[in-house]
Amino acid sequence: MTEKTMERRRRYRQRHRRNTLATWVAGAACAAMLVFLAAMGCRDYVNKLPPPESSTFPGLALSETKQGTPDLTIQDSQSQEPSTVYEDGTDWNLRLVNRWNPLPEGYNVSLKELPDGEKVDERIYGPLTEMLEAAREGNWDELPRVISGYRTQEVQQELYDAEVNKYKSRGYSEEEAKAEAGKWVAVPGTSEHQLGLAVDVEGATYDVFIWLQENSYKYGFIFRYPGDKTDTTGTVEEVWHYRYVGVEAATEMYEQGLCLEEYVEMKGGISPRAGASTALTADRASLLE
Repeated sequence: MTEKTMERRRRYRQRHRRNTLATWVAGAACAAMLVFLAAMGCRDYVNKLPPPESSTFPGLALSETKQGTPDLTIQDSQSQEPSTVYEDGTDWNLRLVNRWNPLPEGYNVSLKELPDGEKVDERIYGPLTEMLEAAREGNWDELPRVISGYRTQEVQQELYDAEVNKYKSRGYSEEEAKAEAGKWVAVPGTSEHQLGLAVDVEGATYDVFIWLQENSYKYGFIFRYPGDKTDTTGTVEEVWHYRYVGVEAATEMYEQGLCLEEYVEMKGGISPRAGASTALTADRASLLE
C-alpha cells in the first residue's frame, strides 16, 4: 500500500471520528431538549387540573366529607331507646294499657317494618316472624298476615272517630255512640297498638286463630281478649288480636287461664283499673258508664 493511500485512510478515519462525536453530541442535546419539554408539558397539565374540592370522583368526595362537610343523617323521631322497666317496676313487655290505664306520657318506641308493611316494636320482630312462620300449618300452609301493628295517636283517633260516627249514623246519641264504639275500638291513648307490642292477624282460614290460641305462648304472645274475660279487659273478644308479653309470662297465663290484667295484678303490679279515677279524660270516663 502506498504512502498516499495510507494518508488518505488516516484522514478519512479522523473525519469519521469527528462526525460521530458531533452526531452523539447533537443526539444528546436533542434528547435533553425532549425531556425538558416533556417535563414542562406535564407541569402545565397538572396546573390545569381541577382542584380536589370540585372533583366528582368518589374518593375525593369521601375525603371532602371527612374534611368538614356536614354528614346528613336521617333520624327517626321514634328511635329513642324505650324504657325497659317503668316507675311501678313493670317490665316493658308487661306494660298494661287498657281503658283504665292509658299509654305512659312521653312513651317512645323503636320500630321495625314487617314484610307486610306494618311496623312493630323492634324487640318483638323476631318472635313475631317465627310465630307467623310456624302458623302456616294452621293456615293451609300460607303465611298469616299482620294487618295492623303499631298505630300513632292520630291513626287511633281516626279509627275511633269513624266508629263513633258509624253508630251516630244509626241514630245513637253522642254518648251512646262513644260507649258502643269503645267496645270495638280503643279510645286514643288506651290502645295496645300504640305500644307497638300488639298485632292484628289475618289468615286464609279461621283455623289459624285456633292454632294461635293453642301455640302463641310458645313465642311469647297471648290471645289478648278472650270472650270470657271481657269484664276484666274491658274489650269484647278479638280472635285476631295478639300481644307480646314474653315466653315466661305467656306460658304462665296460658297454663293458668289468665288475661294480662289478672296476671299483672297477681304479680303485684299496677291494678287493672288503677288509673280509672285520675288518668281518664271525660270522654274516656263516659265509656265506663
